[in-house]
Amino acid sequence: MVQTPSKALSLTEFLQLPETKPASEYIDGQIIQKPMPQGKHSVIGVTH
Repeated sequence: MVQTPSKALSLTEFLQLPETKPASEYIDGQIIQKPMPQGKHSVIGVTH
């Protein structure tokens, strides 16, 4: 899980961070980790 820093990040700083699984979102200077999909939502995925 991603730890939320004590100071707000800029968008540029957030974009320089490595990607996480599950993905993280940048909201008002804070990093919020998205919840893992559950049920039928977890069935839909990229199939290339």
